[in-house]
Amino acid sequence: MSPTEFAAAQWTRATGAGVDPHEYRRVTDGLASVADWGPAFLHTGRGYLQRAEGAESSRSAGEYLLMAARWFHLATLAPYPEAPRAAVEADHALSRALTVLEPGARRVSGEGFTGWLRGPSDAPGTVVVVPGLDSAKEEFLDLVSALLARGLAVFAMDGPGQGVLAATTTFVPDYERVVGRVIDALGAACIGLVGLSLGGYFAARAAALEPRVTAVATVSGPFRLDWEELPPPVHEIMARRAGGIDAAHEFARHVDLTALAPRIAAPLLVVDGDQDVIPGVTNGESLARLAPHGTYLSVPHGDHLLGNARPNWLPHLSDHITHTLTGTSA
Repeated sequence: MSPTEFAAAQWTRATGAGVDPHEYRRVTDGLASVADWGPAFLHTGRGYLQRAEGAESSRSAGEYLLMAARWFHLATLAPYPEAPRAAVEADHALSRALTVLEPGARRVSGEGFTGWLRGPSDAPGTVVVVPGLDSAKEEFLDLVSALLARGLAVFAMDGPGQGVLAATTTFVPDYERVVGRVIDALGAACIGLVGLSLGGYFAARAAALEPRVTAVATVSGPFRLDWEELPPPVHEIMARRAGGIDAAHEFARHVDLTALAPRIAAPLLVVDGDQDVIPGVTNGESLARLAPHGTYLSVPHGDHLLGNARPNWLPHLSDHITHTLTGTSA
């Protein structure tokens, strides 16, 4: 794949993550090959670190650091030797940003997870945001902001094989155990889950098997995976995150919500984009149909993660989670 094709494929994902579209064009137009992606994005992120150092206010410094975290995370989307370092830099930039912008934010870590708990200590509900195949807690900052604006607390996490933990851990099929440990660590009585991409599968699985989950939403989550039909790039990413090609094949075999969907007692919103067509991936309509309290939102022009259709789903999802957790529409 040429760098132009790769950049086009990541366009709505990157802009949906919150980077400036004009800057994205400037950075990616200068790539001679896909191998240049990581170094170019790292360089851009470090430029924001320099801006943070020279900022005239702590607010500006924090905003620059959040933008650095986004660029560092996006640097990991193309394989290159410094990808683990980029994930670490994304984690550090987010940590520095929240220390400046939200002194009440709290780092919470445990076996197989780490992340940041944000929002009021007396929030009526807490939402856990679950990333996917090659995403991380730094990618969904705007989703977190939408939930925080509704008065909820939010824990944006990296799990096994994800984000800053990708270099030291691998995917686990029983992600509900990770979610259970997260809930224990947070000590929250009212828990919602939002899972994105493969995180949608993780969230739905956890909602079926962890009774403390009282609200759930998925975005571009797979209902089932067929390993033989998945494109080679997906095989490669999954192999890196699962610990080898055989482990990835075995992991993909577990991704099937047919038996688990009827066990999801919590109100469930499933969001799909009609333009999100990946060979070997069955999208979420069946999940919404089989879940006892499932609702399906399909956006005709939406692509994977619906970065090109945010007004069509983000407010609705945020309201669904808020209403389900609190009984109100904040």
